Amino acid sequence: MSFYEKSVDVSKPFSFIYFSSYFEEIFKIKYNDSYSDTVILCIGTDRSTGDCLGPLVGHKLKDLKLKNVHIFGSLDEPVHAKNLQLYIDKLKLYANPFVIAVDACLGKVDRIGFISIKDGPLSPGAGVNKKLPSVGHISITGIVNVSGFMEIAVLQNTRLSLVMNLANVISGGLRYSLWKYFGSNTSVAADLERKMDNRVNIINSGEP
Repeated sequence: MSFYEKSVDVSKPFSFIYFSSYFEEIFKIKYNDSYSDTVILCIGTDRSTGDCLGPLVGHKLKDLKLKNVHIFGSLDEPVHAKNLQLYIDKLKLYANPFVIAVDACLGKVDRIGFISIKDGPLSPGAGVNKKLPSVGHISITGIVNVSGFMEIAVLQNTRLSLVMNLANVISGGLRYSLWKYFGSNTSVAADLERKMDNRVNIINSGEP
């Protein structure tokens, strides 16, 4: 059972900042120097609009150049139900990888557009009644549509704009947070941190 869970509404202002803050909070709790590598496992398929959240996040992170940080899953090479076990086996090539799992999910109508960040593994396929291996030390899910009936059809009729907004917040937040942790001595990370500090100051001052 997760002892940590936070959620972010991507329709609200500063959702990127809140996501980054929550992710960093749990990452600092869970991650330590005993891990050899960090793997972002982006699960989903580009053949379904609602289920392409993971591949979109992977696509947006594919140019992330940080030592021992790896991206599994993208629009070009999606990680889905049929090959998930293959990628889980691939994790064994690393001595002790820390896995961040990303996937789309279905939920209550008033939770559509929320991102959930949890301690513990992700159970891919649960929303469409598929039994797949659980994976991840941290799980990140984006609620793309309503659950309860005709789940596969619902995923295929999800608005792309919503999925893109979710992917932008997740990929941007992960990029910034991991740069801070693993590459904070780079000029790019320093510039990002200055911009984030300015945004946080705006929030604290109550300005629009």
